[in-house]
Amino acid sequence: MKQLPNIFTLFNLVFGCLAIVCILQSGLISTMDENTGQNLIVIPEKIYLASIFIGCAAVIDFFDGFVARLLKASSDMGKQLDSLADVVSFGVAPGLIIYQFLRMSYAQQVDGLDVNILWLLPAFLIPCAGAYRLARFNIDTEQTYGFKGVPIPAAGLLVASFPLIYWYTNLNFIIQLFINKWFWYAVIFVVSYLMVSTLPMMALKFKNASLKSFVPFIILALIAIICAIFFQWLAVPITFVAYVILSLLLKQKN
Repeated sequence: MKQLPNIFTLFNLVFGCLAIVCILQSGLISTMDENTGQNLIVIPEKIYLASIFIGCAAVIDFFDGFVARLLKASSDMGKQLDSLADVVSFGVAPGLIIYQFLRMSYAQQVDGLDVNILWLLPAFLIPCAGAYRLARFNIDTEQTYGFKGVPIPAAGLLVASFPLIYWYTNLNFIIQLFINKWFWYAVIFVVSYLMVSTLPMMALKFKNASLKSFVPFIILALIAIICAIFFQWLAVPITFVAYVILSLLLKQKN
């Protein structure tokens, strides 16, 4: 039974690997707009499945810690294994999602499919920043009820929402935004910075059972639910921004 939490963690890793398979399964797709006759370059069709697998990895990531505490089977090995799985599921896979979006953005340009790989490499700052953040977390004994910097699962879920937003949106300005390379460079910079920073961030843990300790999480849950009803997948980045703002306003101690 002591190995059960580690088995959960390995499922996290498996889902991360499946996400990577979906991201890399096919190249960019060229289609013809029936109304304008314009040639369009779109992201691989199955990339949205990667988002689902990353979401599954996040659910597993939450429950492996819960199971470990329930069975009193927490261990240093489990902590390290969890970090290794998180780097793949919430670092490498999201980094590859942005890599594909950058390819798509450049593909809109003349000869864009032949873009120099140097322009795409910034996408890998995401897994690098995530790995750095996890390494710092593993040697920091102070991060119990709060985090220093945005946790990598939150950053990974944010990026994982982008294919779903792009795939299902009917809003032209969102489509145009997602084929703008400068938007993706901004995402890379902001998300990477938030992970490696020491800004105080909320953790989904409670210091006590008082109503005051629940208020931030209630607010965040309400924002997520209301945004999901009205904005569908756009609720994820909106909730992410709300999470960061709430954390900074509360300045919760670690």
